[in-house]
Amino acid sequence: MTATGIALINRVGWLVATASCLMGGLGLASVQAQSSPVETAMRHVDFHVDSTLVMHIEYLRGRLIERHPGQPPWFDDPHSFDIEMDTASITLSTTALADLLNRYVFNYRGSPLRAVRVQVDHGRLEQSGRLHGLPFSIITDATVTPGGELRLHPTTIHAFGIGVQGLMHLFGLSLQKLADVGKAPGVRIAGNDLLLTPATMLPPPTTRGKLVAVALHDSALTLMFGGHGPVRPLVAPDARAVSYMYYRGGTIRFWTLTMTPADLLIVDHDPRDPFDFWLARYRAQLVAGTSRNTATGGLITEWPDYNKVRSKK
Repeated sequence: MTATGIALINRVGWLVATASCLMGGLGLASVQAQSSPVETAMRHVDFHVDSTLVMHIEYLRGRLIERHPGQPPWFDDPHSFDIEMDTASITLSTTALADLLNRYVFNYRGSPLRAVRVQVDHGRLEQSGRLHGLPFSIITDATVTPGGELRLHPTTIHAFGIGVQGLMHLFGLSLQKLADVGKAPGVRIAGNDLLLTPATMLPPPTTRGKLVAVALHDSALTLMFGGHGPVRPLVAPDARAVSYMYYRGGTIRFWTLTMTPADLLIVDHDPRDPFDFWLARYRAQLVAGTSRNTATGGLITEWPDYNKVRSKK
């Protein structure tokens, strides 16, 4: 073979190797772009768990994290992503908390607790219902453990309307021995204390976050999440937005649309009240809304509240 032929082969080999490296690098960049989380910020959002169970998100800063590599968060599949909270303030009415416990936490075969009701009584949380079919009520102090659990410590325990705390102690009994809640997500009992991990009690999308404080009101409780140190703010592209959800970075999917990198601001069409949003029915809000693009390629879309779309239908 001539020297020219050898040189040509070497040249072709170099080009193939270079192209291979470039393609590999592009592929890696693509995978990294898909797997990078979607940063999110929310303000004044009434977030539906189902048709009647609603959590009020005063603020939330966190991110959406894909659950399956290469499959970005998709609004149509709540199992496709987790919501990781750096900081948040979320308020649940006592009715909503009872619904959460009855519909999702203790709604399994053999559950010892049924028909749970919750109310705030003079700065304490009172739970009542049925334990193994028998009526009970417990008045508890609500505090937060160093590990981020909501501790409900009983000050009074009644069964059939009679105080039984002393009797339980006499016979060496405790709620832990009387109620096996091993199948209940986000709940455990230590002695007579009920310990809740609120973030893991919710149905998908799975929520992560450390509880740092709790405040009781007349008919609600506010859960505050944090403990991650300084949190970088995520500023919405429209300074006039009051009630909104903002997503930036990574890849996000909604309906048949995919946005990479995400720069999506969903704004309440009526800022006079919190943004009523239901992930399972968001398409109706999207269709009834309006959208505009920003100069940087982002998308700002105004949606009506879900309860207003529903009432029109």
